[in-house]
Amino acid sequence: QVQLAESGGGLVQAGGSLRLSCAASGSIFSINTTGWYRQAPGKQRELVAESTSCSSTNYADSVKGRFTFSRDNAKNTVYLQMNSLKPEDTAHYYCHAYIIQHGGGSWLHYWGQGTQVTVSS
Repeated sequence: QVQLAESGGGLVQAGGSLRLSCAASGSIFSINTTGWYRQAPGKQRELVAESTSCSSTNYADSVKGRFTFSRDNAKNTVYLQMNSLKPEDTAHYYCHAYIIQHGGGSWLHYWGQGTQVTVSS
């Protein structure tokens, strides 16, 4: 079964940096849109960054200039480089992707379990 696994979260001080990774594994035929979302306690999940197979990336206004999305297609892995972190960036960060499995015929939406990012002031 296809799975997404995030890593790289942790505790950092304001102004610090962190890089998140998300690796897709399983019977993957093709991956289309991929991205990062985050959710803080008591709040809804929100888009952080999203990129299509055409390499067009959209960022939330709150992270523009500080976060950078990148990918390694050969490894089925995407990254989120987070610089100049602020306390308001504290949240669980999730990756997601639309994937066609081997033997499948349509795009399905997959989510990872998330990794915690905590930024102290």
